Amino acid sequence: MGKGSFISPEQRSGIRARVEPIALAMSRAGLTPNMLTLIGFGIASLGGVLAAVELWVLAGIVATAGAGFDMFDGAVARATGQVSKLGAFMDSTFDRWGEGIVYLGIVIGATRAGFDLGAWLATAALVSAFMVSYTRAKSESLGFSSGTGMAAIGFAPREVRTVILGVAVVVAGIFGVTPDLFDLGSLILALGLALIALLATVTVIQRIRFVTSQPPDPQND
Repeated sequence: MGKGSFISPEQRSGIRARVEPIALAMSRAGLTPNMLTLIGFGIASLGGVLAAVELWVLAGIVATAGAGFDMFDGAVARATGQVSKLGAFMDSTFDRWGEGIVYLGIVIGATRAGFDLGAWLATAALVSAFMVSYTRAKSESLGFSSGTGMAAIGFAPREVRTVILGVAVVVAGIFGVTPDLFDLGSLILALGLALIALLATVTVIQRIRFVTSQPPDPQND
């Protein structure tokens, strides 16, 4: 595992290799990387809407599928030589936007169900998840890490958060989300969101430690 991550660089490379044939097929069908980014955003947003109206099982499945498109836009860009700074900007921006809408949908759905603790935990998970992304973006912009190096640091990169959230929302939907924490559906949702908040917070700390362990910037000495 790389720097405390549940996903090693080798595992990431293996996933990319399996995704590449699908990416090439999408490219031959006329889909560009930016089109796939927007499709993924649309699917994730639909997942958020489904959560907001308490269609939990569908919400978990759709939101996970939307997040899965994050693999395809980059894969198509690499396979077709369309990698660009604009594409990277679009990818990161819409990924974060879509993720935020999913959590917002969970907040609304949990509130509608009378499960206030679920709404609070979803908000905590959202804040922690966004800090994971922010620490990577800021460290890369300041030159502390390059390429996908920071993605391998920490327990809860987006892939891990997506799996935990998808499973928790689907299972919660099967058993039903109610105001009672000790009803199985509500308990599963609360535990999933709490786990994301905890692991994402630890990931932020791991990334801060990585940056602060770098050699000092001569300009600041």
